[in-house]
This record gives sequence, structure tokens and C-alpha cells, in this order.
Amino acid sequence: VMSRRKGSFQVKSENRKTIWNTEEVPEGSEFDDTWDPREQPEYQILFKQCVGTEDVFFGMSRKDPSTACCEDIVIKIKLPGAKYSDITLDIQDKVLDLRTPKKKLLLHLPYRVDSKNGKARFLSEEETLEVTLRVSRMFDFINFV
Repeated sequence: VMSRRKGSFQVKSENRKTIWNTEEVPEGSEFDDTWDPREQPEYQILFKQCVGTEDVFFGMSRKDPSTACCEDIVIKIKLPGAKYSDITLDIQDKVLDLRTPKKKLLLHLPYRVDSKNGKARFLSEEETLEVTLRVSRMFDFINFV
């Protein structure tokens, strides 16, 4: 509910006892557990882009080497001593939540992703979990035809 006084807008709270507005709470904060003693694993975020010869040699598409033109985000997480069965992974639109008995990672992703169609594989020789997520942007159908 908004009221107008002397040229300025004032937002009135629906419930006077609320401390903050729901829009002010960052996405993924429900996963945040500051009292959890598990340490954060080492991780790396990479961006993946599908390019063809028309992109590389002729520059025919609108793609450039920036992260804004990448289709996938690849997160590589080092999990020494972990087994595949120990890993719990939850992906939301902008949050990756990983838990093992010894490690915990709450990662706010740089772009919104398609949380329903990601891929994860555990490379046991390297003790690394590799998560590939498709970036979900509003106007990709226009930019990347």
C-alpha cells in the first residue's frame, strides 16, 4: 500500500511487527547456517560457451568472449576423502547448496540457472564434483538465435 505526501511515496507495511520486507531477504538465506562447523571446500567457477566456425572466424553471431554470452556455468568442487554417496546437492535458481559429512558450500550463483536440468558427476580419481548448470536469461532466445 502506498500513500502520497508532498511529492514523495511512502510504503506502508502490511504487518507492523515485521522487521523487513520479503523482497529485502536475499535468495538462498534459508540455507545459510552460520553455526555449522564444517569447512567450505575449495571450488572453481568456469563459464562454458558453445561456438562454431561462424563465431570464431567470421563473427557472424552476436556472441563475444564475455560471461554474458556463455550458456553454461561449470562449478568444480574439491571434496577430498568424500564418497559419491556422502554428497547432498540442492540447486535453486540462484543458489547451490552442497553438504558432505566434513564440508559445506552455500554458493550464490552469478546468474539465474535452470535448476531442473543440471548435470553433476563425481570424478573419484580427482576427488572433485563437477556441476554443470544451464544459464537461464530472459532474452536468450533473441540474443542467441
